[in-house]
Amino acid sequence: MLPQQFTERMKHMLGEEFGPFYDSYQKPCCRALRLNPLKADRASFPENAPFLLRQVPWEENGFYYGQKDQPGKHPWHEAGVYYIQEASAMAPAALLDARPGERVLDLCAAPGGKTTQIGAAMRGEGILFCNEIHPARAKILLENVERMGLRNAVVTSEPPEKLAEHFPSWFDRVLVDAPCSGEGMFRRQEEARAEWSPENVKMCAKRQDMILDSAAQMVRPGGRLVYSTCTFAPLEDEGSVSRFLHRHPEFSIVPVPKENGMRDGRPDWVLQPCKGLEGTVRLWPHCLEGEGHYAAVLQKEGYGYDVAAPGRFGLQKGIPEKDCQEYFRFEKETLTVRLQGVFLRFADQLYLAPKQLPSLAGLRVLRPGLHLGTLKKGRFEPSHALALALSAKEALRTHPVFADKGDAQEWIRGMTLSADGEKGWYLVTVDGYSLGWGKLAGGILKNHYPKGLRR
Repeated sequence: MLPQQFTERMKHMLGEEFGPFYDSYQKPCCRALRLNPLKADRASFPENAPFLLRQVPWEENGFYYGQKDQPGKHPWHEAGVYYIQEASAMAPAALLDARPGERVLDLCAAPGGKTTQIGAAMRGEGILFCNEIHPARAKILLENVERMGLRNAVVTSEPPEKLAEHFPSWFDRVLVDAPCSGEGMFRRQEEARAEWSPENVKMCAKRQDMILDSAAQMVRPGGRLVYSTCTFAPLEDEGSVSRFLHRHPEFSIVPVPKENGMRDGRPDWVLQPCKGLEGTVRLWPHCLEGEGHYAAVLQKEGYGYDVAAPGRFGLQKGIPEKDCQEYFRFEKETLTVRLQGVFLRFADQLYLAPKQLPSLAGLRVLRPGLHLGTLKKGRFEPSHALALALSAKEALRTHPVFADKGDAQEWIRGMTLSADGEKGWYLVTVDGYSLGWGKLAGGILKNHYPKGLRR
């Protein structure tokens, strides 16, 4: 099951612990999801959920679910009520400790689990950049950002060094969940085992060095950088952190409290360990309910910065509100709120960017903020992303469907529904959670659920 050279290295590393470690591969993987607090109430969700849940110790919104449960097929998943995420993978974003109103960057963000965890912690306030260099993976990232209803997220697809040119010393917090050899995922992913080699470990470590150097440039004085991997390889874990701190003495390790089965980092596994490596954290599959992970919290020396600093190329310029009259007419007729931000238009697509957004000129941008919809001649057609970013109370008209009655599944498949009421746009909700748009006319609620998402 496991690559022979990997097994031999782990025997040498773990000694007497190798037996329990190896035995953990004979056990089923833990399954977990993370509640989206932008959508659901943490206090009531566990008892109202359609699955039997247990708390993930290191993430307040994380829960284990049963082996036979299928939350990915439930309509609440399509409504962004939760994100299916491996439990150990929830630890790095929790350690980042993002706050509302901050500037935050998830540098290697696809598929979006940690990005959406960060966005939930920010509560829609501040600016969240999420970046993925590979276009296909960036598209998946975009879909998850929209499903989870993030309003303040900007999705880019650039090499880290190019972002560093645009945003020197600009972010309060940066997460680098680095591309790695994936040893921590061997129990879950056969392809990770098939692709592993000592040469790949070395290649990943070299790439991690370059990514971290770019990330360091973007952290403001006094800011926080969290580095994480899903591998056991010391060359990519304590080794990457040690090499980084030797190159960047302006950073230091913030010790991570060890609890719930977490273990110290291991300076003895590195040839030239930096000071404080035991303050980093390892998550082992034989010590807790989760897969293999590693994380280090790093602090940049100094403090304070100009909160109005626009970035290297100034602020992003929006379009005047007079050019958005079709949208404002829709907003008045359909919503109970006035959304705030900077209006941006690309062809016939309208976006609402976060306030104080730095210029995006020259960057490959998939989403410059919340996608509001399409401006058409004399009218506005709202986007699915806007529907998922709204709560039921933010819409003047809603139409309920229910997971246990089957009409929610019919809606997701693209079926129209019979309905009575005033003509116009309706926010369709499943058990109170926003699911998409419908447009009522002549007693028929026309389905505007995106065809690419129907099933």
